[in-house]
Amino acid sequence: MLVRTLYISRNSGPQTSTVTGSILKTALVFNKVHGITGVLCQGTGFFIQMLEGERSVVSSLYARILNDKRHKDVEIVSFEEIKDRKCKQWSMALIDLSDTDPMVVLQHPEFDPYAGGRDFLMQQIDDWIATGKPVQSPSN
Repeated sequence: MLVRTLYISRNSGPQTSTVTGSILKTALVFNKVHGITGVLCQGTGFFIQMLEGERSVVSSLYARILNDKRHKDVEIVSFEEIKDRKCKQWSMALIDLSDTDPMVVLQHPEFDPYAGGRDFLMQQIDDWIATGKPVQSPSN
């Protein structure tokens, strides 16, 4: 059974390209082997991540994330059965959001992933993907 989970977390330390690169490197290898697809959205001090795959694999991966010292304040936003993947082309893509990102600053200056619900956050991810917002697809 395919599922999609969406979670948010804060970075437990300084948010650097080294930390994000480490997360992506681990995710790319693990996800390819285990049939997981998804996208990691990195903002200033926070992550939003969507994972898709078989229920048991996604559940196990989420448990690993809960214990990952790079994340804190991890909250699951949604966990649902799906028929089709949104991110089937990526074992893990990166959407890099910064304080200067016009999508965040101009359209949503109050953007706080912890205040947004499932529908709001899924719509944001869909919009970022559809507009090619800073989607980076590292060697999938």
